Amino acid sequence: MSKSTRRRFFEESMIAAAAAAGVATASRPQRLLAQDAKADAPNDRIRHAVLGCRIRGRVHAAQFGRQEGVEIAYVCDPDRTLAEELADTVEKDQGRRPKAVQDLRVVNDDPSVDTVSIATPNHWHALAAIWAMQAGKDVYVEKPVSHTVSEGRRMVQVAEETGRICQAGTQNRSSGALAAAAEYIRDGKLGDVTFARTIIYGQRGSIGPRGTYELPAHVDYNLFLGPAAYEPLTRPRLHYDWHWDWNTGNGELGNNNIHYVDICRWLMDLTGLGNSVLSLGGRLGYEDAGETPNTQMVVHSFPSSTIIQEVRGLKTDPFSTKFQAGSIVHGSEGFIAGSSLFDLDGNLVQTFEGPSVNHFANFIQAVRSGRRDELKADILEGHLSSALCHVGNFSYRLGKKLPPQEIASKLETYALHDEVLRTFERMVDHLRDNEVNLEQTPLTAGPLLSIDSDQERFTDSSEANSLLTREGRSPFVVPGIQNV
Repeated sequence: MSKSTRRRFFEESMIAAAAAAGVATASRPQRLLAQDAKADAPNDRIRHAVLGCRIRGRVHAAQFGRQEGVEIAYVCDPDRTLAEELADTVEKDQGRRPKAVQDLRVVNDDPSVDTVSIATPNHWHALAAIWAMQAGKDVYVEKPVSHTVSEGRRMVQVAEETGRICQAGTQNRSSGALAAAAEYIRDGKLGDVTFARTIIYGQRGSIGPRGTYELPAHVDYNLFLGPAAYEPLTRPRLHYDWHWDWNTGNGELGNNNIHYVDICRWLMDLTGLGNSVLSLGGRLGYEDAGETPNTQMVVHSFPSSTIIQEVRGLKTDPFSTKFQAGSIVHGSEGFIAGSSLFDLDGNLVQTFEGPSVNHFANFIQAVRSGRRDELKADILEGHLSSALCHVGNFSYRLGKKLPPQEIASKLETYALHDEVLRTFERMVDHLRDNEVNLEQTPLTAGPLLSIDSDQERFTDSSEANSLLTREGRSPFVVPGIQNV
C-alpha cells in the first residue's frame, strides 16, 4: 500500500469510527455601581439586543432568552418583516415584547441596552461590533467575526481600548471533549503535530441567474448593505445568498469551514496567519449569480505545520463512508478526528470527554464578572481564524484560470506539504466525476502569497494587501481603521 493510500485509509477509518464513537459524547457595558446593586444583585438584569433576525438571530434570541436574568429588549433587522416576526416569537417566550427596529444605531443610542449579539450578514459584523463596544455594550458576534483582515484586527483593538467583553461565535471552543483533545496534544502525547485538514463537503445548487432583481418593499436596502458597496441586487434571493457575493460574504470558507480551521488552530496551538497561503478552485458545474467558489482548497503553511482547507459544493462522495465534514489533526503518534484519538494504524484509542458549557451562557458569565479571560472564544481568536479564511480567499481572487496539468506543475515547484498535490488531484477527479470540463471551464489557481504574520500583511503582493481592508461607504465606516 502506498504512503498516500495508506494515509487516506487511516483518515477514512478513523473518521468513520469517530462518527460512531462521538455520538454519545457533544465587565457589563454599564457596570453596576455599588449603590445600583440592590434587589437584583448579584444576578442583575441584563437587557440584550439581537441584531439580525433570520437563522442565527432566532437562535440568539432563544438562547439568550433562556439565560437567567437576561431580557431580550430589542430585535433589529433591515427587513422589517423579519424583525416583527422575531419580536412575536420573543414575546411568546418571555411574556414581554421587545422593540423591533430596522436600524442598529437605535440600539446603540439606548443606554439601557447592556449587551448585543450580532447575527447579521458577514459584511456588517465588524462595524456593528465596534459601534456597540464604543457605545459601552458587550458583544457576542457570529463567525466570521469580520469581512476583511483589518476589520478583525480593529475589533481586537477596540475591545482592548474600551475594556468590553467580545465573544466570537465559534462555539466549538466551549466543547469539553475538544478541550481535552487540545490538552492531550499540548502534553506531547500525539507526538510531532505537523499536518491538519478541514473538510466541508455539502452539495449546494445554483442560486439562480445573474440579473437585476426587484427589492422587497419591507427591506431597507441601504441599511442592509451598510458598509458594503452600494450595488443593485443581482440574485433572485436577497437573504442567505449574500454568502456567495464578495461584497457581502466570504464563501464557504467563511460560512462553515471557519469552525474547523478554528479547531485546528486551537488543537495545534497556532497563532498568527502563517508564513504563506495558496488557494485553488472555482465556481463550477453551473453558471449563476454567485461569485465565490463552490470548489476550493486552501493551503496554509506555518513554520512547522500545514493546514489544508477543502470545500466541495457539487455532488460528492463523503470523505469517508460515515463522515462528511470536520477536522483531522495528524501527529507522529496518531491522529485526532473530531474528538476521537486513533493510533497510526487507524484503530480507535479513545473518544475524549470533558464538561462542555453553553457558549451563550459563557458570554453572559463573562459579562457579569467583567473578566475577558473567562471567555471561551475571545475576539482575538475569532479574528485570527476568520483571517485565515480571508487570506485564502485573497489568493483565489488574485488567481488565473489554468488547465489542471499546469496547476499540478506549479504545485510541484513549491516547497509545500506532500498532501497538497494529492488533495489537488482528488479535487480534479471529483470535478471530472461531476462531468466538469476543465478545459472549457478551467480552475482558478491563486498565487502563493508570503505573509508577515506579525504585521498581518503580505510581503510580495500589493494587490493582496489592497484586499486586507476596504473603504467604507459613508456613514458606515469602521472608525480608526488603518489603510494598508
